[in-house]
Parts: sequence; structure tokens; C-alpha cells
Amino acid sequence: MFKNTIALASLLLLSSTTFAAKDPVVAVVDGVSITKAELEKTYHENLMFISDKLVTKEKVLNDLINRQLGVKRAFKAKLDKDPIVRKKMEDIMYHAQISKDLEPRLKKIVVTETDVDAYYKDYPEYRTAHILFRVRTNPEEEENKAALNQALKVYNTLKKKPEAFAELANKFSQSSTAPNGGDMGFQPAIRLAPEYFAAIKGKSNDFITPPVKSQFGYHIIKVMGVKSVKSINNALYKKIVYDKKRDAILEGYFAELRAKANIKINKQLIK
Repeated sequence: MFKNTIALASLLLLSSTTFAAKDPVVAVVDGVSITKAELEKTYHENLMFISDKLVTKEKVLNDLINRQLGVKRAFKAKLDKDPIVRKKMEDIMYHAQISKDLEPRLKKIVVTETDVDAYYKDYPEYRTAHILFRVRTNPEEEENKAALNQALKVYNTLKKKPEAFAELANKFSQSSTAPNGGDMGFQPAIRLAPEYFAAIKGKSNDFITPPVKSQFGYHIIKVMGVKSVKSINNALYKKIVYDKKRDAILEGYFAELRAKANIKINKQLIK
């Protein structure tokens, strides 16, 4: 019995020594160990980013020590109970949980040239110019009415004199593009407000829309061109299509969660 105890103790000691040899402790901060593996991992992560300071293991170790001291003070101050901090922690956990649940599905996403062509058929890339009459996101009725009336006046002028678009954009538009005659250049549909894109989709060159309301205000839009699928930034559109497929997976994921949850909504308060 005694011999077995000694043998077991020796085995545990040997295992502990072997483990320590594999991942020795570089520093101890108030009882919390920083191992060599942790240091090496953090050091190589730091090397991936440009810094105005030389990246050395000593510097990285000091950063790890400082982090541990800061974390200790945060817990001592009970910051994990602070509502703002808890909200940020919940955000991190939210994204981490989604990543954990969906990573296998997201890895299976494949974007083909056929996918890009199909997407681009529905969302071609237009070159447009616009004259913007801004309103606040939650405008008073009078502010909204004044902006719309001004937009209608300019639009009526354009119906008689469409060649004056650039001149009127320079004079009236409240967009940063005003000095360029309102020219927005070519923009993928995802970079345009949905109402903006809907107003120009399928329209030919030189078409001018009546005032279109978006979250930014009222736009008068002129179509100036459309790219062929052969001229687009293929890598950008593959990313756009990937994001669309990812979003579809996310929608399905949350539909599954919502179906299992007890959710009550007061629709009167969201009108």
C-alpha cells in the first residue's frame, strides 16, 4: 500500500514536471500564471500588426502583465456588474455564440460565377448624380414639407431644362457631391439607400426621377450609366454574394430560435 502511494506520488510529480517543461510559467501576477505558450501566441499576434514601437517579447510580456493587473482591478471594482460593461460583455457573448453555432454552416458557403451573374442581374451597378434636400431623421412636419416643396420646384425646372441638372445640383444640393454636379460615380446597390436604388433600377441613361424620400432627405436622381457584368469588381461582388448567403443562414438560425422562444410584441408601440 505504502509502495503504491509512493509510486503514484512519483508519477504525479513526473507528470507535473513534464507538463511544466512543455509550457513553463514565464511570470506570475498576484497568483495568476502567464505561460510561455501564452506569451509566444500573443507575441506572434502582435507581429501581424504595424506599430511605431518595436515588438519584443519583453514588451508583450509587460502588456500581458498590465492586462492582468487591469482585469484584477476591474473585478475588484465590480465593473462586471456595471450596466454598460454588462451590455458590452453580452454583445461579445452574443457574437461568440453565433460564431460557435454557425461556423460549420458558414464554412460550407460557396460563391460561383453563376451566383455573381444572377445577383448582378437583379442589382446592376449604376452611375448616378443626385440633388439632395436634407431633412433630419425625425423631422417636424414643416421641415419635411419645406424640403419636399423645394425639391418639387427644382424637379419642375428640370422637366423643362434637364441639361441644367449639374448646375442646379451645384446650387441646391446639400450633398458633398454638389461641387461635382451631384455625380456619385458608379456605386454597388448595397451602397445606396433602398429607395434610391428602387427609383433608378431599370431606368435608361439621362432619366431623372421625381423627388425620392430616403432616410437622408429628398433626392432628385439622374441616371448616367450602368456597368456590364464584365466590367465589375468581381472580388467585391463575390463578397457581396457571400454576405447575402451568410445573412440567409443567420435569418434561418434566428427563425429557429424565435420559434422555440416565448416572444410577445406590442405592435402599437412600433408604428
